[in-house]
Amino acid sequence: MFGYDFNSFLREMIYLIPAVAIALSFHEFAHAFVSYKLGDYTQKERGRLTLNPLKHLDPIGTLCLLFFQFGWAKPVEVDPYYYRNKKEGMIWTALAGPLMNMLIGFICVFLCYLMIRFNFYSNYSGAVADYLFQLSYMTALINIGLGIFNLIPLPPLDGSKILMGVLSEETYFNLMRYEMYLSFALILVLVSGVLDGPLFYARSAIVNCFSTISRVLLGMG
Repeated sequence: MFGYDFNSFLREMIYLIPAVAIALSFHEFAHAFVSYKLGDYTQKERGRLTLNPLKHLDPIGTLCLLFFQFGWAKPVEVDPYYYRNKKEGMIWTALAGPLMNMLIGFICVFLCYLMIRFNFYSNYSGAVADYLFQLSYMTALINIGLGIFNLIPLPPLDGSKILMGVLSEETYFNLMRYEMYLSFALILVLVSGVLDGPLFYARSAIVNCFSTISRVLLGMG
């Protein structure tokens, strides 16, 4: 039994590890890139304008994402005072990560249907074809899930930073006085599993939407 479970674990990791590395690296790169384009040149100095996972991955956060389905990377530290429009700049910088994850998610869903549409399994049968298909599918799920999760408006998630651009400065900073408590509340909610259902259904809805778009684009009905 132990050997079977361990083999299953290894098989899952060969998909999960690259999928998580892609999701977190692209997510943080997107934050850094948008902030840089809006005038925050410190991102280049800090080495965050790269897709190199070693520059973005947090060891503990990565392990949490692998084993518990939620985690984090090294946060990109942005300074909205570099932006011409601080509120608007903060919104776009915060949204960049989740939007990038959604884009990667759509590309991966499209790749899955592309393989089906052109009989990838028939032309390239075997372990390689199966691995590429499963990797694309897993990468789609991880990215879409991470994108949705980060839109929750609780610190330290991106959703809380979007609030900075939506709320007045006074209201936002009054709210952030309780940042530690709000972060603790997020952890409790995650551990309790209260969000498991809503997050699962939200991810499934987006996967279905991307699937429908992919099938239409590929003429699959």
